[in-house]
Amino acid sequence: MTATANALSLDEFWMPFTANRQFKQAPRLLTRASGMHYASDDGRAILDGTAGLWCVNAGHGRPEIAAAVADQLREMDYAPPFQMAHPLAFRFATALGAIAPEGLDRIFFTNSGSESVETALKIALAYQRAIGQGTRTRLIGRERGYHGVGFGGISVGGIVNNRRAFGTLAGVDHMRHTHDPARNRFCDGLPEHGADLADDLERLVALHGAETIAAVIVEPVAGSTGVLVPPAGYLQRLREIATRHGILLIFDEVITGFGRLGTPFAADYFGVTPDIMTTAKGLTNGAQPMGAVFCGRHVHDALMAGPENAIELFHGYTYSGHPAACAAGLATLDIYAREGLLTRGAALAGHWHRAMMTLRDAPHVVDIRTIGLVAGIELDPRAAAPGTRAFDLFVDCFARGLLVRVTGDIIALSPPLIIAPEQIDAIVATLAEVLRETD
Repeated sequence: MTATANALSLDEFWMPFTANRQFKQAPRLLTRASGMHYASDDGRAILDGTAGLWCVNAGHGRPEIAAAVADQLREMDYAPPFQMAHPLAFRFATALGAIAPEGLDRIFFTNSGSESVETALKIALAYQRAIGQGTRTRLIGRERGYHGVGFGGISVGGIVNNRRAFGTLAGVDHMRHTHDPARNRFCDGLPEHGADLADDLERLVALHGAETIAAVIVEPVAGSTGVLVPPAGYLQRLREIATRHGILLIFDEVITGFGRLGTPFAADYFGVTPDIMTTAKGLTNGAQPMGAVFCGRHVHDALMAGPENAIELFHGYTYSGHPAACAAGLATLDIYAREGLLTRGAALAGHWHRAMMTLRDAPHVVDIRTIGLVAGIELDPRAAAPGTRAFDLFVDCFARGLLVRVTGDIIALSPPLIIAPEQIDAIVATLAEVLRETD
């Protein structure tokens, strides 16, 4: 235990998605951040291989964002978003609409990715009712999908541990996931096999009836389950089936949005435009909690009916479009534009992929998946102790000055988009060293 940890009471803070008892025996504390690095409480530099939690896309400690937030808090700390507004919310929505996939320029602000998903699902249900399709109440997710921690998100999500303790909502079904390790291991580019799995949506239409299905939600690239890259043609096929049956297609772009794949959004990367798109994380560079749901004009306009003095959507949050969050978001978009960060990943993706693939023959590695500036390194689990090998690697990497993310027996990487080629090489060198020493 460091002096900082010893000076703290660790009992009161109930940490999220954490083995609390294990952590508090040997805390890993971060105290400062700048550029590509954190500083640990014992003064070590920690190379950030995960952009915080997939969110600090422009790197840490950006003074422009801090100044924008401070200036806004001094000018006006809060404005109610119900029947009132403030100029920054409109400016930020307009700026987001300008970089959105064509037609997805109606923006509803939330406070997180989980809230963005809940909002998108409710908008989808409201849309179907508004166009006279009130029987469409079923929501379709996908196995191994992650859509946050709200009841709607865990219901359409497909990671079983996120659902076991809480159950799920009725009226939800799931397509199969697209991961095929037997045929798509160590892919260079999009997997060749599995586009036909989009036909699972046809199977669910046949089972439930199209007239009962409101929307289908997928992550273009599944992140929390271990970086599952969609097969070539899969998303295009899913778009065509959804359109044919009057089902809204929702892309959960909470992790893929804002340059992660080398394009502004995954929708741009794959050339597939959903009806609704959820975002958060990179929206404000992690400097303020915020999310945004991008809606197609056809979805938005369908709800703009009835008396003009009537509320069109009975939904929202106290902090929707918070002034400080909007200020952070506008400053973040300025950095993205000025430094070309929304497309910088495309120039680095080749180096990133080649560097990661040098670990192909390292001990315990059974698969490596990359796309843009994302990588998933899958390890062979220990017998009778799944997840422990990757967790031990995570702890050892931190001790050697590298932050990675662990999910099951998969190491996930998603660094800030400002990363330099030599820092990519440093990440790989540390991983290679730790893998050699991990039993």
